[in-house]
Amino acid sequence: MVRGNNKKGVDKRQNTRRKRRNPNRNNPVIKRLEIVLGVLCVVLVAALVWQNYYSAHTYQKGELAQLAQGETQSRLKFMTEKMTEAPAAGAGSGTGTALAEGGSENTGAAEDGTGTSAAAAGTSADSPNETAVAANTTTVVESAESASLKNQLMGVLPGIQKPGSTEGELIAAADRMAAMYDYDAASELLQKSSAYNDSTAMQDAVRSYQATKSTCEPYPIEQITHVFFHTLIKDAKKAFDGDQYEDGYNQYMVTIDEFNSIIQQMYDNGYVLVTLYDMVSAATNAQGEKEFSAGSIMLPQGKKPFVLSQDDVCYYHYMDGDGFASKLVVDENGAIRNEYIEEDGSISVGDYDMVPLIDRFLEEHPDFSYRGAKGYVALTGYDGILGYRTDVSYQTRENLDGYQEIFFQENPNFSEADYEKECAEAKKVAEAMKKDGWIFASHTWGHVGLGENSTTFDQFKADTDKWDERVKPLIGDTDTLIYAFGGDIGGVPDYSGDRFDYLKSKGFDFFCGVDSAEYWVQLRSNYVRQARRNIDGYRMFYNPDMLSDLFDVSKAWDPLRPASVPQI
Repeated sequence: MVRGNNKKGVDKRQNTRRKRRNPNRNNPVIKRLEIVLGVLCVVLVAALVWQNYYSAHTYQKGELAQLAQGETQSRLKFMTEKMTEAPAAGAGSGTGTALAEGGSENTGAAEDGTGTSAAAAGTSADSPNETAVAANTTTVVESAESASLKNQLMGVLPGIQKPGSTEGELIAAADRMAAMYDYDAASELLQKSSAYNDSTAMQDAVRSYQATKSTCEPYPIEQITHVFFHTLIKDAKKAFDGDQYEDGYNQYMVTIDEFNSIIQQMYDNGYVLVTLYDMVSAATNAQGEKEFSAGSIMLPQGKKPFVLSQDDVCYYHYMDGDGFASKLVVDENGAIRNEYIEEDGSISVGDYDMVPLIDRFLEEHPDFSYRGAKGYVALTGYDGILGYRTDVSYQTRENLDGYQEIFFQENPNFSEADYEKECAEAKKVAEAMKKDGWIFASHTWGHVGLGENSTTFDQFKADTDKWDERVKPLIGDTDTLIYAFGGDIGGVPDYSGDRFDYLKSKGFDFFCGVDSAEYWVQLRSNYVRQARRNIDGYRMFYNPDMLSDLFDVSKAWDPLRPASVPQI
């Protein structure tokens, strides 16, 4: 009996101790707090991993160039920039961007043949403020070790995935490639994914791409048409206001509404943008010279390729106040837009000319472009380019024409710094345009005919040299010449002679004149020629039948345009 009583006493004391040790053992509030503390611990671990990732893989400028040697292109593409504290006074500061010093991405050599990279274009002319920013920049590069750390973090925080790597994102990207008729690239994108073998959706998408590809047919290169526009009219009331320029605008320009209707109709009729590079295949012979042969453009039945270009994208002085955009700019999102000066002097930014309008159209209709093709932008140089006053005459104030004299009367304080800024901004826009698929062409420096009936050889050579010296440094190399006034150096026979030889020595391989024929292509081993069809008020008014294969003029005609168009 005594032992039994003692056991009960011990049990009672033990139960009392347990209650004292954990009086809230089953309290639900305490349990929730424990869960919250556990989540905070996970987040803390994640933060520590990220800190390790960035601190271990952030390099000062200059170190990146050394690290890049021997690395693969795929590694270099994972790049971003972040700001650090400014260097101490007296410390050396570099100029340019991370790509200029350490990167190697070519922004268009393969596509447009220019060989111009982001590193080559415009870094030396950056403004002082831009230079200061670049000097305080470091670059983060993903290596094998940093990738491993990132993957660890993804394991710590479930649901985080590499941007663009989900099944839906990959299929969306591949669908866009396929919409632009690059079925093999679309298939390869999905097949390279580690998830492909287990993804029925990806496999079905690839089968669909290849099935569509099997229905494509080669389009005859010699039957590809080329159409061109001049600067578009934003405000028809200002353009057609009865002044001395109205007739020229009426004859040679179209309004934005007309352009939008024309492009929509061409899209509905099955037209697809291509470039001259798509039309040919280029090889290098034993002498190191380019040799051209017919290329292959494969499209579904009913699709028709065409080349697009726009002349005089310089926004000349004489157009000021007449309802045209004033320049091209890069907006805060990196998109190409126009500036337009309103009646009260304020500036609007929007889509007021061909380049941004085509960009916006392709965002909604990728199947209007063959593998990313856009168009050609033909530039003169005497008034500057793209709306920027970049010609040397704005620096020296010598050999000015009447419009330039008025410019300096209205801008008496235009300085050397202003000139350098204009050049830097023009380079920035040009580089962004090339990166986005646009191709630049010479339209001659002074908008002159280059044939023997228009210029002497000395005049021809002087104008060609001015383009080479004053425009080429702003936009990079170009191999395409779009003749001003259609002033060709030759007729239908094959090119030959001093003028052709000189243009070839300057790097020109593609030559475009003007003709009313539906198409005309001359492909030779050492050059390519293509005639262009003008779409303007004159052609729409007098020869709508010549455009009927492209669009219905009656649907495009702007009622704000004058009732008739003067004869040329």
